Amino acid sequence: MRRSRIAALVSSLLFAAGTALTGAAAAQAATTAAAGGYVALGDSYSSGVGSGSYISASGDCKRSTKAYPYLWAAAHSPSTFDFTACSGARTGDVLSGQLGPLSSATKLVSISIGGNDAGFADVMTTCVLQSDSACLSRIATAKAYVANTLPGALDSVYSAISSKAPSAHVVVVGYPRFYQLNTTCVGLSDTKRKAINEASDQLNTATAKVAANHGFSFGDVRTTFTGHELCSGSAWLHSLNVLNVGESYHPTAAGQSGGYLPVFTSAA
Repeated sequence: MRRSRIAALVSSLLFAAGTALTGAAAAQAATTAAAGGYVALGDSYSSGVGSGSYISASGDCKRSTKAYPYLWAAAHSPSTFDFTACSGARTGDVLSGQLGPLSSATKLVSISIGGNDAGFADVMTTCVLQSDSACLSRIATAKAYVANTLPGALDSVYSAISSKAPSAHVVVVGYPRFYQLNTTCVGLSDTKRKAINEASDQLNTATAKVAANHGFSFGDVRTTFTGHELCSGSAWLHSLNVLNVGESYHPTAAGQSGGYLPVFTSAA
């Protein structure tokens, strides 16, 4: 009995030490990133569309003080913080208009990109307004683009980031699944919801693969959004918003702070 108690005590101490070391490593990583500049690139999921509290100077880019890049910067105080993510951005927009702040002093970069290239907005418009067959056809077109064309576009963006910020740790963040399935929910059919989720999964898989090829980290937000999809009863995503269509199917402030921020913080 005594040996069992001793063994249990030793085991508890080792676990506590391991937890402390893990926390220390995470804190050290955050300190290292904060010691240099942080640049937040990407599309509306990084700019914070849907979370409100938009920075007036950002105009149509709709950068929010509730977006995960802004929240991380506020918590970790990097030496510099440049927020260039923009609503509606595609890979070409990142290349032409967002990379200016990157330099050899940049230590951390975040980016979400690819959804607009694949025609996300058109997919959702088609699926909301048209039949199951029309929705599935549009999704098939998007999936073909993701399989055949998007990897090359992502490769160009990631190569440019590495070239301009060779010392940076780059975190590529993905997209959530949009719907909780097998629930009673007014709106799109189960067929459409399942197909949209599958398309999101394919986009994440393709993005993660290219990111890995460049030695970048991938932040998979599907884990944190599980239980908070549309039709879950506790959604961190806006459904169709006829009063502000641009915020439809984007994360709420809770989705940014509870869905994106912890994933990015862990990967950073």
